[in-house]
Amino acid sequence: MPDFAYTAIDPQGREKTGRLAATSDDAARAKLAERNFYVVKMEAAQSKPSAGSAGLLGPKNLKSKELTLFTRQLSSLVQVSPLEEALRTIGQQNEKAHVRQRIGSVHSGVIEGQRLSEAMRREPKSFPALYRAMVSAGESSGTLPDITERLADLLERQAELRGKLISALAYPIVLALVSILVVALLMIAVVPKVVEQFDDVNQQLPLVTRIVIGISNFLADWWWAIAAVLAVIILLGARALKEPKIKYRFDGLLLRLPFFGRLLRDLHAARLSRTLSTMVASRLPIIEGLRLTTQTIHNDVLRKASEDMVEDIRGGGSLSQALKNSGVFPPMLVYMTSSGEASGQLDDMLARAADYLEREFDNFSSTALSLLEPLIIVVLGGVVALVILAILLPILQLQNLAGL
Repeated sequence: MPDFAYTAIDPQGREKTGRLAATSDDAARAKLAERNFYVVKMEAAQSKPSAGSAGLLGPKNLKSKELTLFTRQLSSLVQVSPLEEALRTIGQQNEKAHVRQRIGSVHSGVIEGQRLSEAMRREPKSFPALYRAMVSAGESSGTLPDITERLADLLERQAELRGKLISALAYPIVLALVSILVVALLMIAVVPKVVEQFDDVNQQLPLVTRIVIGISNFLADWWWAIAAVLAVIILLGARALKEPKIKYRFDGLLLRLPFFGRLLRDLHAARLSRTLSTMVASRLPIIEGLRLTTQTIHNDVLRKASEDMVEDIRGGGSLSQALKNSGVFPPMLVYMTSSGEASGQLDDMLARAADYLEREFDNFSSTALSLLEPLIIVVLGGVVALVILAILLPILQLQNLAGL
């Protein structure tokens, strides 16, 4: 069905522009006439996306940061202006072409008479199923401004949590990579130049020096083979992880790691409790929300636990019992969920649990980093000291021989 771009005057005398899908020009005009719009201009819309709106692999979708900003703007504008006007204002004020196009598509659906959640189905990759479900719940209960406010808060907290995770992992990873690079340069470029001075010496070099020279020669001669082997291992590993059984075992191993596993479990628990709190406050069924949330989980073990929770609740169990049976959530979350169910304040207790888990994540990551950073520095310093020792020992040996 083709799209038609229009310019019209609404019943309040305001100029409106947008796009709508119709079988013909007359059908498009009839749709606008049903809404008491006076058509000023109507023409077939260009199907080709505008410059900057498409990437190398197709049209760009809203990123998490762009969706968060859109939701915050929408939550503010729908409280003081009609939905159609709010969408049009947000779309016109955005500087990015692909964002304007995605919002414009939703705006056209609303103009055609669709509900906001239905119009968002036009852009399923920009507006996830759980997002649309919450918007639909707000429309059904007449509390769309409140729902969009909660959604904006939820997305902002999730973005903040992602930022904390990146901050927690980025520095030690960069430090470790720099350390490996420094050691490699020492062994490949520096050590061979120094040991050339000992080629004419008829004395046996110290054991440490011989070991360092051997490693240096191996790295200098076979670095390309090492790089090739690492590349093959990465490719084979990526292919193996496409197998469900191997992926499940690998994800289970990640959860058992001393540092990273704790981060994954706490982040998942905090995200789930925050999402469930928003769903309960929005009067969205927990089973439906959990089912939609499960689709966004990348760790197979955590996804399986969430799927089992859905089945437990569908079978008549409580949320707290389902959390306990899964075996992957902190006992504190189970206890607070049980307290919320008993007191009738489940959304509030889940929000408090999310706050607690996020604080625990901050404390744990800060403590772990305070130990990990000096450990990397000590290891790097030890390797550098070993290389320096391997160079100095022959020099001292020669000085002793010269003294004799």
